[in-house]
Amino acid sequence: MLRRLIVFLTLMTALSAPAFAQDAADAIVRLNRLESQFRQMSGQMEQLQHENQVLKEQLRKFQEDVEFRFQEGRGGGSRAPSATTPPRPAQPQAQPQRRSDLFDPSEAPGAPGAPRPLGTTAPSVPLTAEAQPPLGLPGGQAMADQPSGIGELIEEDEMAMDAAPLDINPTGRVAAAPPAPAVAAPPSRGPSVAATSVGDPRSDFEMAYGYFTQRQYEEAEMGFRRFLQSNPRDRLVPEASYWLGETYMQRNRYREAAEQFLNVSTDHPNAARAPDALLKLGIALNSLGAKDRACAVFAELDRKYPQASAAVRQGSEREQRRSKCS
Repeated sequence: MLRRLIVFLTLMTALSAPAFAQDAADAIVRLNRLESQFRQMSGQMEQLQHENQVLKEQLRKFQEDVEFRFQEGRGGGSRAPSATTPPRPAQPQAQPQRRSDLFDPSEAPGAPGAPRPLGTTAPSVPLTAEAQPPLGLPGGQAMADQPSGIGELIEEDEMAMDAAPLDINPTGRVAAAPPAPAVAAPPSRGPSVAATSVGDPRSDFEMAYGYFTQRQYEEAEMGFRRFLQSNPRDRLVPEASYWLGETYMQRNRYREAAEQFLNVSTDHPNAARAPDALLKLGIALNSLGAKDRACAVFAELDRKYPQASAAVRQGSEREQRRSKCS
């Protein structure tokens, strides 16, 4: 029996040995495959990391180039040194030279446009409904028995400004001071637009708008005027006219602002800025002392643009309450 048992165990061991050897071979093949796949994935990860580093470096250089060009467009300002750029030695800043066409009131205190001491100007008689010429609404409709329009108000203000200086403030008009002795006339209003366009309407507009956001309103005015002269048919003309009016509003030049807002609301009534321009037109007219005209413009805004944005509608309601429009 013992001999038979030994023979049986020997036979079973011989039969099971190939199966164990096959399983071990399969496991080794699988491990080799996994190791090869892991190496491929590691190589791909290293390649992606390298490409990411290259992209970061390109982005950094692009940002530095954009910042340099932006500073150069603002007037040649120096670019802030980056981590890889060695700092440049500080150079003495040149003192800005005084423009020859600027009017200095200290040289001619009695000239038209020179500031007057407080209390030396007498307030004019407030405009009344009987004394005011009627308002021609931007939509082309005139109020009953009122044949004139906003353009006549602007022309009247131009004649008044040619005759004597006009100090405009949000609460009303102030009469001009008595005529001063004959002196050299001050320079005409508005900066020169002799500079030529860069050739790209979008770049011209964005440069002028950049000046506006930085509160450099004179440079922004010059930029928008240059854009309108060089690109009279561009689709950004309504936007440029609106922001040109805003440059005047920020400096309390309400007559010029009313002109630009009127141009937007009449020449481009379907533009996105038309409701905003009509609201600002009413504010400018109210600042000029034309309360009835301003109220009519606010009413026209509510009638013509019932789907205006909530900010425009709220602004119209606020200005109507402030002006006590009926």
